[in-house]
Amino acid sequence: MKRALLTDIQKGTKTALMKQRIITLLIYKGETTITDLSKNMGLSVPTVTKIIEELCAEGYVEDCGKLETAGGRHPSLYGLNAESGYFVGVDLKQDSLSFALINFKGDVLRLEMRVPFMLDNTMEAVDRLSGEINRFVDSLSVKRDKILNVCVGMSGRVNPKKGCNYTRLNFGDKHPISSLLAKRVGLSVCVDNDSRAMAYGEFMKRSERCSDNLIFINVNWGLGMAFIVDGKLYNGMSGFSGEFGHNYGYDNQQICECGKKGCIETEVSGSALYRKFVERLHQGESSILAQEKSVDEITLDDILAVVEREDVLAIELVEEIGAKLGRHVSDLINIFNPEQVIIGGELSRAGNYLLPPVISAVRRYTLNLMYPSGGIVLSELKDKANAVGSALLARSRLFAS
Repeated sequence: MKRALLTDIQKGTKTALMKQRIITLLIYKGETTITDLSKNMGLSVPTVTKIIEELCAEGYVEDCGKLETAGGRHPSLYGLNAESGYFVGVDLKQDSLSFALINFKGDVLRLEMRVPFMLDNTMEAVDRLSGEINRFVDSLSVKRDKILNVCVGMSGRVNPKKGCNYTRLNFGDKHPISSLLAKRVGLSVCVDNDSRAMAYGEFMKRSERCSDNLIFINVNWGLGMAFIVDGKLYNGMSGFSGEFGHNYGYDNQQICECGKKGCIETEVSGSALYRKFVERLHQGESSILAQEKSVDEITLDDILAVVEREDVLAIELVEEIGAKLGRHVSDLINIFNPEQVIIGGELSRAGNYLLPPVISAVRRYTLNLMYPSGGIVLSELKDKANAVGSALLARSRLFAS
């Protein structure tokens, strides 16, 4: 694998940028012909042919055989060489890590889910995180020098260009978390917001092709959001787009994690579900969990697990959150008019109870003719969305123009 192209792309040389455009098209289109590449790029066939030949020689692209046609000459198909490089995605949560390895074509080769990890805003946490990344990389059959990039998907206000998270593992602009990890891991490292990583994972890997304009709602412990606009992730001016949960929504005097009162997240999130469930137990209401654990031992994961066991209290609270979420999603639909809305995150595990009240509220509060043509659907990648999406973003950040 020749890394010279990566250096040339960073320098902005003309040939390297044309190669980058071709790789980008192959990332999104899959196998295609030189003629189609020529049309998409607005370049002559001889120019594209020359660039393709160089990319094949460098190992990034390969001849995938002939395109079957009704008659005449069968043009050659070209696609990404799966073995030319690999990418690692890291899903960083408050209490766990998950990892994904993909090849250059984007095939998921390995997943490692829910490794215990405690996140705090210290250099010790950076050391522990880099240690776990090194452990995962060293356990792979792929040689370390074939790992081209690592992307960490994490919650908070993340600026992917600066490599900083201003909410977690924040050590100032002079010490971006991406650089701190890169020094400790010895590989290229980037960071991004978890909701964007999840949205990108869905967009690239969903079984049926995703809409080019969609909203992804991430209902985890907090409440996040990401946009795909014209087939590309939207980051915003500072990389902070999608802070859906921190808009004012309720006069409930509940202090949000951000320090403000009444954020949507205080009523629509995993933390809201947990808080209300525990409050109702303290008020004497019954639940399967109350018979199995003390209140202090109950976790959000426990609550979502008993939803699947048809716990009445848990189901009631999930449906209540779904109805509230639907009202806020209807506002987003009225503003952005997306083709599709995808709901992911931990609470999407309760899909059979969460989704119907969301859809009901959206139909009630959305303007006529605004309902998404692609519908309101649940994430297909589920708990793998951040790890897989981060791995795909690791590739995209290097090559997608």
